Amino acid sequence: MSWFVSPARLRRAGVLGLNARNALYIGESNPRRYFPRVDDKLLSKQLALDAGLAVPALYGTVATYRDARRFLGIVEGHEDFVVKPACGAGGDGIVVIAGRMGGNFLKVNGEPMSSDDIVYHLGNILSGMYSFGGRPDQAMIEYRVRPDAVFDTISHLGVPDVRVIVYRGFPVLAMLRLPTRMSGGKANLHQGAVGAGIDIASGLTTHGVWHEHGVDRHPDTMQPLANVAIPGWERILELSARCYELTGLGYLGVDIVIDREHGPLILELNARPGLSIQIANRLGLRARLERVEREGGSDQGVEARAAFVKARFGTG
Repeated sequence: MSWFVSPARLRRAGVLGLNARNALYIGESNPRRYFPRVDDKLLSKQLALDAGLAVPALYGTVATYRDARRFLGIVEGHEDFVVKPACGAGGDGIVVIAGRMGGNFLKVNGEPMSSDDIVYHLGNILSGMYSFGGRPDQAMIEYRVRPDAVFDTISHLGVPDVRVIVYRGFPVLAMLRLPTRMSGGKANLHQGAVGAGIDIASGLTTHGVWHEHGVDRHPDTMQPLANVAIPGWERILELSARCYELTGLGYLGVDIVIDREHGPLILELNARPGLSIQIANRLGLRARLERVEREGGSDQGVEARAAFVKARFGTG
């Protein structure tokens, strides 16, 4: 049974719907001229680096078919790496290489890929197979995140991430997205990943959602989803808050991964974040957005904004 079942109940719960999100928040708060800052992952990474924000290291880019043939030079000295389209969406086109065996590369599920396979995949990226509107794209080759050990028992392959909704620089709602066997190791709810709500004040996970239905355990590991302490929570709040100044977007989603060596790293930004985060938290977004409008001063710094949400939006 779904947690929210009727329009009247949705309204009473303060749940933000798609039309209201588009008209009242994305339309009003996100100038379209700034969308490339989040739609182009290569530009997002460069902006973050310029601002001194932590991101996975970029090993190199592939912009032409000639570059694709030379990718071995980019990954020289790296046993593992990630290949992704700069303008892809939903995790499509991302290939994670976890190691090498003989002359082949190995994906995280153990499936081998030859260098020719990777060149072919790079060509697909360049042709726009995974980009918005099928436009020609570039490929990025970057550091492979090794998730913090706290996620070992509640994730299947892949890399979990934390999705934070940021409004006017205030992190208002967050969830942990956990890969599953069904999602193919991707932390994408639409592909079968699990979402777990996060209490903003404490950084502890609360409720879970899988295929838009409430769950208490990870479907593969059967481990409880609640009361997992997210490492580096203070840092995550501040990183996500700083993305407001970074992008100029008043309403955005910030995806952060937690590397066991480097800590929280900004992975991606999204000008049109989905709304399943409300089901994961069993909490509507709208009341929090409206409270930020009433009480959140536009002149507050990053630390003050993080303190504001911790004081007002904790559920513990």
